[in-house]
This record gives sequence, C-alpha cells and structure tokens, in this order.
Amino acid sequence: METAGKVAIVTGAIKGIGLAIAAGLADMGIKCVVTYYDWLDGLEKMHSMLKASGADYRAMPVDLTAPEGARKVTEEAIKHFGRIDILINNIERGGWPIVHGEYTQRQWTLEFDTTVTAKWRLFNAALPLLKASGEGAVINISSIAGMVGRCGPAGPVFHDCYSLSSRAVQSLTKTWAREAAPEVRVNELMLGFFETRHGPGTRGWKLLSDEEKSSIVNHTLLKRTGKAEEVAQAVRFLVKDASFMTGAVLRLDGGYVLGGEACGAVPEGIVAPGEPVFGGGIAPDQT
Repeated sequence: METAGKVAIVTGAIKGIGLAIAAGLADMGIKCVVTYYDWLDGLEKMHSMLKASGADYRAMPVDLTAPEGARKVTEEAIKHFGRIDILINNIERGGWPIVHGEYTQRQWTLEFDTTVTAKWRLFNAALPLLKASGEGAVINISSIAGMVGRCGPAGPVFHDCYSLSSRAVQSLTKTWAREAAPEVRVNELMLGFFETRHGPGTRGWKLLSDEEKSSIVNHTLLKRTGKAEEVAQAVRFLVKDASFMTGAVLRLDGGYVLGGEACGAVPEGIVAPGEPVFGGGIAPDQT
C-alpha cells in the first residue's frame, strides 16, 4: 500500500501500544482519527507525542461500547479527511485475576462488549468506506490469552472472559477477511506480554511478586517483555508491505506460546560409529 495521504482509525490510542501505533502511522504519512475514552491522565502526553510526530490527526472521546459509538467515529473521519483506508481495531479491556479477583457480572459484560462487540460494530460501520478505498486494511489486535488462557505463568494475568474474547477475535478475523475481500485485507496481530499491556507499566504487573514476573519472562523464549515500538513496526508491515496477506494471525509474543523450556543438546545415543543403521524395519539383533 502506498501510505501517503491515506486515513486510519486507531482505537485505544491515548497511551501505550495504541499511541505508538498512531505515531508510527503518522511517520508513514497517514492521517489518523484516534479515539480515547478513559485513562484521561494520558491525554496531554498523547497530544504532545502526536504533534511531535507531525501527525495530521483528529482525536475524539467516544464510548465504543455504545451502539452509536462506531458511527460517530466513521462520521468524524469522513467529515475531516473524506475517506477511510485503514482500521486498527485496538480496543479491548483485559481483566487481571490478580487485580479483579472473581468476576462480577458487570466486569464480564464490559470485557466482552469492549474486546469483541465494539470491534464488530466498528468493522461493520467502516467496511463500506474501506471497500470504497479499493485498497483497505484492517488489523485486529488480540492477545495470546486466546491460546493459553488462565493457566501457567499467565494465570494471574489472563482472566476467563478476556481469554475467550481474544479467541473470538480470531474467528472474526477469518470471517471478515472473506467478507471484505478483495478490496480490503483483514489480519490479526496477536500480542504477548508488552510494556503497558500485561507487562511493565501496568497496575497488574506491579501487583505480581518478583517470582511471578520472573516466571513469565523465563517462559518467554526471548527472555523479556515486548516494547510498544515493536508492535508499531509489525503494524507497519501489515499495513504497507503485506499486500498478499489476509485472514492471517501474526503472533508477536517473544516465544511465550512455545514456552521457555530449552531443547537441550542431542544425546550421544547408543549406536557406535561405523555400526550399521537399519531403517524402516527390525534390526537383526531385535529378532
């Protein structure tokens, strides 16, 4: 995709990964409509960072869990920029067991409405405009919680509804790729433990013991948590360079899903050098 002059909607952009994505798109000459709802203490930093990047952007407060929220965002994009080419569906709400304890009904409903239903509403509102672009791109941001659930080192971090919601996003990605083709590519970026997202800089991370933090890092093959800029780089690839990719899930987790266990060296074995090696049948000494 030639990115200069294109228009993107980036949800959850007031801080962290959403903000890094918006700034990265601005560096590519993409105009952005960025949305926010809570975490208002980060509003000043958001404006400062986007202005410093030279972004041509429009920031708007909106509750995307409300039925009219998605319509307001798309109308804002058309009003100010006249088109929509890219949708970064970054909105979610991830409940930590160590923060929230047992779910209340309100927490469960809010989590599903934010992580799944809000994405669904926004995609449907934006799809006709993305198709009109002729070269549209949608990126759903999800979590490895959809694969690992509330178990192992991730047990204190990924609550049940957040896990099933992330799994549901994978189903939507595949369905939307079919629905949007051929004018629009729909892909998914599945994240592991990142700074400001289930990692350092979050309230939940501060509640983990040193042992719990170490367990998460040691279970990750690269032995660290990710950086927001690394997500922005992956988004750049999916938007600009992945022109033949749609319906795909790109996992960016430092190898957490594979696990931190080492393979170890290959054993010496019992076959002596020069001894015949038999394959496919029974060796003579086994008859």
